[in-house]
Amino acid sequence: MWDRLKQLSRVTAIRLSIAYTFAFGILAVILIFYMTGGAVDYLRQQFRQSINEEIQSLERIYGNRGLNGMIREMERRSHAPDANLYVVIGPDGRILAGNVLSVDPDVLAKTGWQEHPFEYESLVDHDDDDERSSRAVARIMELPNGMRILIGQDIGEPERFRNVVRRALSLSMGMMLLAAILIWFFVGRRALKRIDMVSRSTERILAGDRSERLPVVGSNDEFDRLSGRMNLMLDRIFLLDEGLRNVSDSIAHDLKTPLTRLRNKADQALAAASNGHRQELLSEIILEADQLIKTFNALLMISRVEAGSHVAELQETDLSELLNDVAELYEPVAEEEGVTFEINIPAKLSVSANRELLSQAM
Repeated sequence: MWDRLKQLSRVTAIRLSIAYTFAFGILAVILIFYMTGGAVDYLRQQFRQSINEEIQSLERIYGNRGLNGMIREMERRSHAPDANLYVVIGPDGRILAGNVLSVDPDVLAKTGWQEHPFEYESLVDHDDDDERSSRAVARIMELPNGMRILIGQDIGEPERFRNVVRRALSLSMGMMLLAAILIWFFVGRRALKRIDMVSRSTERILAGDRSERLPVVGSNDEFDRLSGRMNLMLDRIFLLDEGLRNVSDSIAHDLKTPLTRLRNKADQALAAASNGHRQELLSEIILEADQLIKTFNALLMISRVEAGSHVAELQETDLSELLNDVAELYEPVAEEEGVTFEINIPAKLSVSANRELLSQAM
């Protein structure tokens, strides 16, 4: 399993898919966090504007009706659905009225805007007189008599919205990652299967199977298009190679025929010659012609073996003797060129081979 995953990780398409998926995931996380954070900030600005409007309204009521009229208005507003936070704080810091049960004393001791959300317990109008702990932002205004009023708004809903969105994001990212892994696995398996098919075909071609071609499954995908082009190239190469072998065969046949006639005529001349020197020269000509004929026979056999139309006959061959014969053939050439030609061949070296082909190779 792990070996298969390692093979998949080396597939270029899979690696690119992984990179793109992670890049997309990171960008999505940044975007979602930015959007949710921006939405919460926007709501806080709306809260701030709403609180300022509440403060201005209460200031007007305080100027027209006095403290008692303002407190009665705050009590009335505090019982409205989705009401803001309304708290009347005495000079000693105790909560005198409002819809809040308790607030952090450090918050009540301050005035002005409370920029950071604070914990509070709200009196909720339920049948069971339930109490709920939440967070809020608020503005505290001090009155001329030393009392203070707190007007705030609960930010629990925006924060819960942000948390829900982020949890949903985490879950969706996890599911997307799992789905991506499954997709990578199945897509990668398909890609590796096609690559393995191509690899097996190329191995058979390298082994000499000239009829083998790369697989084309008919899906017309990139593998099919590549295999089709490669098959056309192989057809062209094998066609050219076949033509080259045919040319080699033709040359060998065309040269072998006159050499054979030359050898036969030299043989006839040798039979009719009476001079010893002429006989010696004709014998050398016959030997050279025989050597050339053997060479062309070997070339023809090599061509047939490569084409697969002939199987070379193997027999036990004395390699030491063969090498000595080849060395004797090149000793005169070395002497004419003025170079030193030394041989050191162990005795009785034996190998199973075709003597003519091996001699030609040497």
